[in-house]
Amino acid sequence: METTSGGLLPRVVIVGGGFGGLRAARALRHASVRVTLVDRGNHHLFQPLLYQVATAELSPADISAPIRGVLRRQRNAEVALAEVTGVDVDRRQVSLHDLATRRDRTLDYDYLITATGAGTSYFGHDDWEQFAPGLKTIEDATAIRRDILLAFEAAEAKGAEGATQSPDLLTFVVVGGGPTGVELAGAIAEVARKALVSDFRHIHPADARVVLVEAAPHILATYPVALSERARRKLERLGVEVRTSARVESIDECGVIVDGERLAARTVIWAAGVRASPAGEWLRAPTDRAGRVLVGPDLTIPDHPEVFVIGDTASASQDGAPLPGIAPVAMQQGHYAATAIRRRIAGERAIPPFHYFDKGTMATVGRSFAVARIRRLSLSGFLAWALWLGIHILFLIGFRNRALVLFQWAWAYLTYQRGARLITHLAAEARVPATIPRP
Repeated sequence: METTSGGLLPRVVIVGGGFGGLRAARALRHASVRVTLVDRGNHHLFQPLLYQVATAELSPADISAPIRGVLRRQRNAEVALAEVTGVDVDRRQVSLHDLATRRDRTLDYDYLITATGAGTSYFGHDDWEQFAPGLKTIEDATAIRRDILLAFEAAEAKGAEGATQSPDLLTFVVVGGGPTGVELAGAIAEVARKALVSDFRHIHPADARVVLVEAAPHILATYPVALSERARRKLERLGVEVRTSARVESIDECGVIVDGERLAARTVIWAAGVRASPAGEWLRAPTDRAGRVLVGPDLTIPDHPEVFVIGDTASASQDGAPLPGIAPVAMQQGHYAATAIRRRIAGERAIPPFHYFDKGTMATVGRSFAVARIRRLSLSGFLAWALWLGIHILFLIGFRNRALVLFQWAWAYLTYQRGARLITHLAAEARVPATIPRP
C-alpha cells in the first residue's frame, strides 16, 4: 500500500464541493487516504434547481446542504472554507486564502482533484453583467428573484399613483435558449400568470411580457429538433415570446438590442454561456479556447498523473465530441478519479480510460411539461415531467431537502402558489428601475 515519505496516509486534496468534487470525496470514504475538500462556500448547491429559487418556487436552503454535514460521518475527510489562490504542481502544494481566519496558508497533497466548475461568460462583453446577471450561485438566484418581484412592485406603485405604465417595467428578457434559459422563461411566465395574478390591486401581472432570445436556429440545441419544437410550442402557450436566430448586440439599463431592434426591459437575465475557472492558470496546463483544462483519457494533465481535472473545469472528449458540462458528467468523473486513486494506492492495475455513460438529458417547461432525451428515446409532456421530478428528487442531498422540495412542488402544483416570494437585501442592493425615483 502506498504511503507518504513520512509514513502517513496519502493526502488527497479536492478543490470544489460541487457535483464532481463531492462525489469524489464520498467515493474515497473507505480508502486509506486523508481527504481535504476545499470550497469557498460552506454548502453544496443543487444547481439544476437554481432557477426555481430565482423564480420563488423554492428557498435557497431547499436545494443546498452544508458540506460539513454531508461529510460528517466520513472519518477520513475534513473541510476547508477557503479560496484557492494558486497551485504549485512541482512542489505539490495548494495555496489557500482561509475565509474564516483571513490568512493565507498552503496544503500539501499527494493527489489533487480539481473540480472548480464554471462561471458566466458574456463572450467578451463583461460590461453587460451589471445589466444582465447570470445564474450560477445562490446569491445570483436571490438577486434575480428580488429583481423580478421588484419589477411587479414598481409597476404596482406607478399604478397606485395613477401614472401611465411603462411597458418595460413588466418586460422580462432571458438571453440563452439552453435548458436554464428555457426553464427560467417558463417559470417567470407562470409566476406572472398564475402565482401573482391575485396579489396586486393596480396592475394585471398576467400582462407581463416574457421574451426568450436564442442565437441558434432552435432552443435546446443539443436536443432532437422535434423535442426542441415541442418545448417552443409549450413556451408559446405559456405566453413566452421565443426569438431564435436572434443575436444580442447590446445590453444596457434600458434593455436589449437584438438584431438592430431594441427590446425595452428593466429585467434582463443572462443564460447564454459559461467560462472556465482559473484552474488552467493555477496548474500551468494547456487549455481550450474556453479556458477549460485539456485532460488526457484518464482525466489527468500532462506530466502530472497525480492531478485530476473534472467537471466543467475539464475539456474532455469522447467519440470525437466534447463532453457536455452537466452534472452527470461531473459525478461520473468524480467517481472515476476516486477509483483511480484507490487503485494506485493499493498498487493495482491502472484503471481504463474514462468513459461517460449518457443516461440522457431533460428540461422542464413550466407546469407539468418537460422534454427528455434518454439515449434513443424522446419523451415530452407529463410523463417526461414526472420522470424529471423523480430524478431531481432522487439526486437531492438529504432526506430533509427531498421531503421539503417534494412538498413545495405538490403545494405549487395544487394551488399555483409560491411560498418563497421574498425580496431580500432591498435597501442596500436592489437595482430600482430608473422609472421609479430613488428615495
